[in-house]
Order: sequence, then structure tokens, then C-alpha cells
Amino acid sequence: MRLEKTADIIKLAMALSADADGLTIDEIQAKFGVSRRTAERMRDAVEMAFGPLDPTEDGRKIRFRLTTRGLKEFFTAPTVEELTELDDAARALESAQAPERAAHLRSLRDKISVSLRDSDRRRLHMNVEDQLRAETFARQVGPRPMADASVLADLREALLRGKIVRFDYGGTEKEPPKWRKVVPYGLLFGPRYYLVAGIRNRRGVFLYRLDSIHNLAITDESAAPPPDFDLKAYAERSFGVYQEEPQDIVISFAPSAARDGRAYLFHPTQTMTDELDGSLTVRFHAGALLQIAHHLMTWGDAATIVAPKALQDVMREQVAALYRHYVEPQASAGSKRRPSTRNSNKSSS
Repeated sequence: MRLEKTADIIKLAMALSADADGLTIDEIQAKFGVSRRTAERMRDAVEMAFGPLDPTEDGRKIRFRLTTRGLKEFFTAPTVEELTELDDAARALESAQAPERAAHLRSLRDKISVSLRDSDRRRLHMNVEDQLRAETFARQVGPRPMADASVLADLREALLRGKIVRFDYGGTEKEPPKWRKVVPYGLLFGPRYYLVAGIRNRRGVFLYRLDSIHNLAITDESAAPPPDFDLKAYAERSFGVYQEEPQDIVISFAPSAARDGRAYLFHPTQTMTDELDGSLTVRFHAGALLQIAHHLMTWGDAATIVAPKALQDVMREQVAALYRHYVEPQASAGSKRRPSTRNSNKSSS
């Protein structure tokens, strides 16, 4: 169907919905300047797209009217692509070991499905299932973001109501948990989940791992983050979770790794420059130098820290620690097994 014909179908749907009495086939003919057969086809097309029309007899003629519900369903009904993305988002959370958050998306998916007509529900379900069979997710490697579902729910409630919370934090067999009373600022999702919070009469922002929070209770005390606190800006100050004073980071990727580096998001503030020799220079402004160093280790010698010197020093310390852990013991063991040159000369003489 040509674009102008599609536009006419939408215009007819609007007309059949706007007119309280509906339109006859003759009136559709006159309105769009088409033949009777074309007018009937346009009516049928509207019915296929928007749902059953409401026919009423007007003498010898029949008027057709589209309820606003049918029109609303057309403009608000989800597409196969939208439902597939919703399912994919839920599966991504499950792959990342976050079943509680995935369950919320599954619940939303079910609510959307219930709101559809039976015929649309069946059609969309089959198409979405076909699409999902052609897609999957690689298992993500890293720490599992464990969090008690009730803790997550209570923190969200406290954030919405603007209430202070108290809880026991941490604790081992040797040390008891510490009692905390904080003002929730927000939730930070990553390889692990964190509560971002403040403490009354103390400066600074504090992070608490959700899997270390126990016996949480919402108090009756009202409080809110400072007016100038921006959770998104706070998160973007760091390469990962932990906060340090941001620095200008410059990384050079060898020509062999430039393509992969170009496809990677290191930080929201990053800029990339293609160099004449085929290498790639990435610049961004962030803190958490240790986390940056740990990540750059995964690139091996394809990534070189250009600046700052502090990050170079952190990388040297990490590499030296690994060398002491893995290489020196082997070298020491080898020297003990190897016969000395003096003994070898004596035995051969």
C-alpha cells in the first residue's frame, strides 16, 4: 500500500471516530473521492487495523462508527519490536543475576498483554516468541549483584516518601554488624547494588552495599538529599562505583585494538581521536584509578596509559604485585632445583 493510501486509512479512522453518527459508504466515497468498491476496502482496512466497527441502520443505509477505544488501542498498542525489547531487557537482567529486577519487567509485560484484545495478544505473542528464539545473551562474568528483594523494595519506598532508614550493616563471625541511620539519596546499580546516602551532621556521600544491609526499617523522620545533589552526576564522576577526585585520563590503543576500543564505552565523558598511525586515543574525566587500572589489564599490552602519572603508578604497583605473586615464586623454585655451575664443572671433569 502506498504511503498516501495509508494516510487515507488513518484519516478515515479519525473521521469514523469523530462523527457521533458514523459514516455511510456513500459518505466515505464523497469524502475521499473514491469508488464504492474502494470505499468498502478502506472501511475493511480500518476494521482490520483498529478493530470491529459499530454499524447502525439509517433507513436503507448503514452507518459505520469506530469507538474511541479502538482508535486508542491502535495508537497505544505495543509493537512486536517493543515487546521483544522488553523481554530482552528482562533476560539481560536475569543473565546479569538480577532476578528481582527482571521480575518487575515480566510483570509489566503481563499487564500490557492483559490490556490487549485476544486476537492481538495471540498474534503478538507468536511473533515475539519467534523473535526471542533468534536472540540470546552471553553469560556475564563478574560479581553477582545480590540484594534482598524486600530491602530493595523498602529502600525504594523510603526514597519515594523521603524518609530516613536505619539498618545493621556488614558483620562477620568475629565482628558484629554496625548500626547505621542514613538519609537515602538514591540507588546505584552495577556489578553490585549500592545505596547512596548521607548522614545527618556529617559531610560527604556514603555507599552501602545492599547485600550487606540487614534488618532495615523505614523511620517516621523525613529527610531528602541536598537540593544540589545530582545522582547521575555523582555516578559519572567515577569510572566505576567508588568516588575519587576526577582526573583527565588519556589511553592509547594500538592499531590492532583500535577497532575494539572504538566500539567500547569507557565513560560518558569520553572523546576518541583516530591517530595517523592507526592507533586510537581515548580521553575521559573520571576517578577510581584502581578500577581503571584493573579494567585496562584486560586489554594487555594493546592499551597504554598516557596520562595521568598517578594512573601509571597504580598500574605499575598492580603489575609488580602480580609479578611477585606468580613469577618470583616460580623463579625461586627453579633456582633451587637447578645445579650450580661449579658443581656441574666438577662432575664433568
